[in-house]
Amino acid sequence: LGSIQALYNLGGSYDLGEGVQEDKAKATVFNRKAALQGHVMSRHNLGCFEGEKGNHDRAVRHFLVSAKMGLKESVEKIKTMFIDGEATKDQYAEALKGYQD
Repeated sequence: LGSIQALYNLGGSYDLGEGVQEDKAKATVFNRKAALQGHVMSRHNLGCFEGEKGNHDRAVRHFLVSAKMGLKESVEKIKTMFIDGEATKDQYAEALKGYQD
């Protein structure tokens, strides 16, 4: 399984239980493999998974990476986390700057 898109697709399938039994752990594994190879949405998904588990610091770190890769949705996630008190002003500023660069 070397295809980044295939890894991402498998992660999505396991996350949503499409064609396979839903398995969040496997979804995380496949998204992590794709993210490490540079797949921006996989990185964003890892942030979502961490946020759902209450690991806000880890979520922000994933969102910062994907924001710097040009994903506006990640900037919006950090903005929402900042408004909710789960991210700092500096983190939000870093996401904005990284997205714009």
